[in-house]
Amino acid sequence: MNESTNGATARIVLVAAIASGQGKTTVTAALARALVRRGERVRVFKCGADFIDPMLLERASGAPVGSLDLWMVGLDQSRRELARAELEADVILIEGVMGLYDGTPSSADLARALGVPVVAVIDASAMAQTAGALVLGLRDYGPVELAGVIANRVAGSGHAAMVAASLRGTSLLASLPPQPAALPERHLGLVLPDEVGQLEAMLDRLAGDLVLDETAWAGLRPVSVTASIDTALDAPAPLLAGRTIAVARDAAFAFLYPANLATLRALGAKLVFFSPLANDAVPPTANAVYLPGGYPELHAAALSRAGRWVASIRAAHADGMPILAECGGMMALADTLTDQHGDTWPMAGLLQGRVTLQERLAGIGPQAMDTPQGALRGHTFHYSRFATSLAPSAHTVVHPSGARGEAIYRVGALTASYFHAYFASCPAATASLFN
Repeated sequence: MNESTNGATARIVLVAAIASGQGKTTVTAALARALVRRGERVRVFKCGADFIDPMLLERASGAPVGSLDLWMVGLDQSRRELARAELEADVILIEGVMGLYDGTPSSADLARALGVPVVAVIDASAMAQTAGALVLGLRDYGPVELAGVIANRVAGSGHAAMVAASLRGTSLLASLPPQPAALPERHLGLVLPDEVGQLEAMLDRLAGDLVLDETAWAGLRPVSVTASIDTALDAPAPLLAGRTIAVARDAAFAFLYPANLATLRALGAKLVFFSPLANDAVPPTANAVYLPGGYPELHAAALSRAGRWVASIRAAHADGMPILAECGGMMALADTLTDQHGDTWPMAGLLQGRVTLQERLAGIGPQAMDTPQGALRGHTFHYSRFATSLAPSAHTVVHPSGARGEAIYRVGALTASYFHAYFASCPAATASLFN
């Protein structure tokens, strides 16, 4: 049956800011946990390409966090994702990316396309009345429908009152004081949630510290997103039926879109998980291997000693098994990896060349891989470089400039690149990588 949502049933807001570093993730996590603690059913989405923030937001909300994006995910699929979430949620929070108007498309573009109001997060630590000017600019530049403001790093109730008075009719929905401990970060963003000691206590403290204006929050208009939610209409052809794909999943290979796993299953594949970091061999039932991105550089010493893992991936490659290695997955298959401390470690050696971490960002932004089945969209974000004599078989295309993007290497049935693919953007192209 082709179903759609009817009537406004959930409060849906996009949480945005003027720039990165304002506290969007912290505030979104605090709000999600605070609402959950008072009995609300909360779903969270992340705008654009991101792996780590969604892991934290999943812990804060207690529910899986999906991606919404006009280019990588697409407007129709973004609407369907929201419509499905609306059936099981009282509140839906969408964390924006970078600044509200940054990127093509931007968080503001997504909010307007979906008809979702924006909540602006501002770092009020070094301002008071000027907050009003900042907020008016955020609202009117686009413009966007501004539902309210959350002031981060507020010194106290007096400071919050000055910020609220400056907003000229826009509600100060909440304020959050400075935190004794920030969520720890490293070169690719926040550290993985499982690495943060006392994370649950930290999230509970954030929720307890959030000062929510109950009247202003209750006054937010409910939003309904109308879209087809008939899963049968979305299902791709079972191009991977009968295939078993071994997926590396551990602290070294943690950058996985939930939609990627869902797409592989929708294509008919059976998924089995294993841990190279724990020296697991490629499962013997596997017909293909998926090595997603992650932090192999943080675990290079352990990976270099994982002889069973190395022998099994070499044997799988020698047998002609399809292998897709994305970013960190590719790094683990090079001859060597030189980590952020300058130490060099032997890797699996399926790709001739050396990977070296550097302090400068080496690649970032949306890209697409052209295939005979269509464009497979995704992104790149890495601090390492791969020095190799291998000739790329192709390159991705940078969006929106059309410039040449990441190299794609093919050695036998191995496909490797710094490119992170969003499988749902082209299931047929995804299937071709594992067949």
